[in-house]
Amino acid sequence: MENRKKLMAIINPFSGNSKKDKVPQLIQETLDHSKFDVEIAMVSRDMRVSDLAAQAVRDNFYGVIAVGGDGTVNGAATALKDTNVALAIIPCGSGNGLARHLEIPMNMRKAFEVINRDHVEVCDYCTLNDDTFVCTAGMGFDAEIADRYAQRTKRGALNYVKTAFQVYASYKSIRCTIEIDGMIIEEDVFVITCANASQYGNNAFIAPHASLQDGLLDITVIKPFSPLESPIVGGSLFTKTVDKNRHVDTYRARQVKIHSSLPRVYHIDGEPMSMISDMTVTCHPGGIKFFV
Repeated sequence: MENRKKLMAIINPFSGNSKKDKVPQLIQETLDHSKFDVEIAMVSRDMRVSDLAAQAVRDNFYGVIAVGGDGTVNGAATALKDTNVALAIIPCGSGNGLARHLEIPMNMRKAFEVINRDHVEVCDYCTLNDDTFVCTAGMGFDAEIADRYAQRTKRGALNYVKTAFQVYASYKSIRCTIEIDGMIIEEDVFVITCANASQYGNNAFIAPHASLQDGLLDITVIKPFSPLESPIVGGSLFTKTVDKNRHVDTYRARQVKIHSSLPRVYHIDGEPMSMISDMTVTCHPGGIKFFV
């Protein structure tokens, strides 16, 4: 049928722990082929997610399906921002923060059924300096964990927890100057997160009230706390109460500028990035479309 909408399914075999070899068959079985014409593209060492998504934009595709984790989604979003090409998510990563925020099922078959409903909403995306993100970005303990975890050969929740304990044992807080809508704050910071969506992933809510459609960043600043209080602070992420903790300050703004006293590693949608001292984080309202 000539009036079918063109979709490109970008499958990242390197994301998460699950194998992706059955995804093409699942696409064949699950997607409504009376509505959609699907082209499958595999990520390789030579062909990145963003390259494939950019090709979909050039070829006037209706949508891109990102089959992978938050890094895969980020790569697709980087190419699809400020275009008319919508992004669908089939969550196959370790955290799946954005998919969980959008209430996309973790079951792959049910996630494909979301696409069949063809309900697309306009959402915000954000930038940290020149990098695009759609979920969370920031500096501090979480970024240090992401950096150390990325160096591990074995993945999974247990290894992530081990990494967190190792980082915590030697972690030192960051002295930051934070400028929010002209207000200057100087703080020793354990974590500073700029959130477009509400959670890191795995239902750890760093910004419980964040919205993808309000044109604002939710900024969460966790200040240093004693080791005895770490279970309380950590537990508050999973009860959506981190913003009520006495060691936490929250703000909302269209843009925030952060300067750290020493260069530190930062993260973009959970992916560790190079060390920097200065970050300008900006929300770009209504710049990307998602199947929800």
